[in-house]
Amino acid sequence: MTGPDDSNPVDVPPRHTATTRQSVLATLALLAMTACWGSTFFLIKDLLDRVPVLDFLAVRFAIATVGLFLLAPRALGRLSAASRRHAVVLGLLYGVAQILQTAGLAHTPASVSGFITGMYVVCTPLLAALILRTRITAMTWGAVLLATAGLAVLTLNGFSVGYGEAVTLVAAVLYALHIVGLGAWAGARQAMGMTIVQLFVITVVCFAATAPDGLVLPSNPRDWLSVVYMALFAGALALAGQTWAQAHLPPTRTAIIMSMEPVFAAFFAVLLGGESVTARMAVGGLMVLTAMLVVELAPRRKIEAEVPHIAV
Repeated sequence: MTGPDDSNPVDVPPRHTATTRQSVLATLALLAMTACWGSTFFLIKDLLDRVPVLDFLAVRFAIATVGLFLLAPRALGRLSAASRRHAVVLGLLYGVAQILQTAGLAHTPASVSGFITGMYVVCTPLLAALILRTRITAMTWGAVLLATAGLAVLTLNGFSVGYGEAVTLVAAVLYALHIVGLGAWAGARQAMGMTIVQLFVITVVCFAATAPDGLVLPSNPRDWLSVVYMALFAGALALAGQTWAQAHLPPTRTAIIMSMEPVFAAFFAVLLGGESVTARMAVGGLMVLTAMLVVELAPRRKIEAEVPHIAV
């Protein structure tokens, strides 16, 4: 990503000029995506007892790519050359982030990994301000800090900095870059095509990472059912929803809404995983929910300057 070029100066009319209806639909799409992601935590925890993480990711994204292509086979033909390039860059960012997050998870507790990964909530406005020259308001920073504190209450039971934490933080920065890139490049009409390209690139990255050790596949119908659900709903449709939604919402607002993921994860862990509600779950979840409501209910002018389109 580069800054705005001479043909597209910073003071052009704002790109994220969604109508109220589009804005509401985009928010609902992001919430549905984060709920879907949250529903997979206890499934992944069970599946990874039998299938290595990188093998699972490779198979998951391969199925997601094929599934979305079969659903919208003509979407790729509608992509411009620039959109294809953008989608490749976004897919590389997301794919490498997945690998680094996985590598970090091997050296740090899952709760710490979840919190550090959630730091994309902080990294996104910083990168948006740096790369897109977006003006971040005091109210937005307050919501960012509240969401971060809520993530800490929800996930942390101690913290130390080492190799795993450092690698996971790099992954969080890459996730933030992916959010910023989608905010700058995503177009509603090309969302499906861009998603297919992103999924294909992510698949290639994951297969390249796991190929040296061979590929382990799920061994029973139940595991395959879990993988297919996570591929099609938490993979293909979720990323398509994010890509479409970010054509209508600025990056920082997107990141705060997406911070609801661990809240949904806790909800499904209680509802379907048999876990008990704790004070930390309730307080942390309420803090994150409040941060999201701040950016959703406050007037738009008080949240974030709109993001101009940028070129590569």
